[in-house]
Amino acid sequence: MQKRIKDINEKIKKGEAVIVGADEMPELYEENPKRAFREVDVVTTATFGAMCSSGAFLNLGHSDPPIKMQKVWLNDVEA
Repeated sequence: MQKRIKDINEKIKKGEAVIVGADEMPELYEENPKRAFREVDVVTTATFGAMCSSGAFLNLGHSDPPIKMQKVWLNDVEA
């Protein structure tokens, strides 16, 4: 059985994808490798948090009157 990225993306859009963390997959695989492959669509491997090379510089120019940003969101993610 092969899975196509196109099909997995469709399941993600519909909210039907089965997504597990990298820490969950070994146990699922040990229990039943074929079932794990058949049922799991995405295995996440990323971390959630600031990394040593994470960063962004935003130049918004000068405003009149000056402003101070206290809460900022980029693509609906608090920055």
